[in-house]
Amino acid sequence: MTIRLPTPLRGFVGGRDQVTVPGATVREALSTLTAGQDAFRDRLFTAEGELRRFVNVYLGRDDVRRLGGLEAALPAGATLTLMVALAGG
Repeated sequence: MTIRLPTPLRGFVGGRDQVTVPGATVREALSTLTAGQDAFRDRLFTAEGELRRFVNVYLGRDDVRRLGGLEAALPAGATLTLMVALAGG
């Protein structure tokens, strides 16, 4: 499955805008994506293992929180898109 990444997260994956990882669920795919990268995992997940509130993940055009959250099943050939809110002024 493919995960598309916004610019602020690309530094964790060598500057790429998308990566391919295995995973049957959203949680499995994101866990594979962040494996061995504590700083990256901490950007996406809380200490309890849930998505941070400013991290949005879409399966196609659908927010995964409305599809079962991190346990949502991923069909073959799926594309996840990560989006993170940015603050500043």
